[in-house]
Amino acid sequence: MSAPQKNIVLDKSLDFALRIVKLCHYLNEDKREFVLSKELLVSGTNIGRHVKAAVGAENRDVFISEFGVARRRALETEYWLLVLFHGAIISEPEYRSIENDRLELVKVISSILSSSRK
Repeated sequence: MSAPQKNIVLDKSLDFALRIVKLCHYLNEDKREFVLSKELLVSGTNIGRHVKAAVGAENRDVFISEFGVARRRALETEYWLLVLFHGAIISEPEYRSIENDRLELVKVISSILSSSRK
């Protein structure tokens, strides 16, 4: 029996979601910030939810649509991270670290979308 095949985009989106959960916990517990952290939690974890839906899609159109939604959620997440950073709620190193992960995920999603639309 062979090992299950790795899915890079699923792995990256899950890892990113877990980082978002930890960041939101930190924002709630240490910074006492609840409103922005909830927005970030929703957008940041929904990236992976839509990636998972795309991977299990019943046809190409749904596959492309779900990856499109995942990319939009990643852009929304960028916005909330910028608000937290420019609002001096998270530091530059905290922002840069998670933003680099977000950018890497967006590149993978965008590449999949681009090749799927051809």
